[in-house]
Amino acid sequence: MRQKTKNEIPRLTRGSTRKDAGFTLLEVLVVLAILALVAGLVAPRVMGIFGRAQGDVAHMQIQNITTATDMFRLDVGRFPSTKEGLEALVNRPAGLKRWNGPYLKGGEVPADPWGNAYSYEAPSEGKALRVISLGADGKTGGSGDDEDVSGP
Repeated sequence: MRQKTKNEIPRLTRGSTRKDAGFTLLEVLVVLAILALVAGLVAPRVMGIFGRAQGDVAHMQIQNITTATDMFRLDVGRFPSTKEGLEALVNRPAGLKRWNGPYLKGGEVPADPWGNAYSYEAPSEGKALRVISLGADGKTGGSGDDEDVSGP
């Protein structure tokens, strides 16, 4: 066995034991439970803000697409047909000579914030032009994140 010298510093302070050196399992579990509780209270609020932000982005994109259709109309003399769709804003439809596009930045039709394509309905008798995002689920109708966003 090794003998202690006078200058040697003991590893533990006098009066302490080895079990005082760290946290107990119970203390760690209590801290984890508190963190889980706080996360459970904060996460729904953060996700709600994120969902609203996606709806706001969809409204802004629809506004930009609507502006692009107005520019198309000024150049060509009409809105893109429903059959031509939004693709007419980035690629010249056959037979159009006064097309001066692309009318959307980047030369492509953006996807909605949920990654789905926007729907387009050309104006017709008594109906205004419509650009529609079908929401997170990509289906007509819904509520919350699945709610449709349309404009102008």
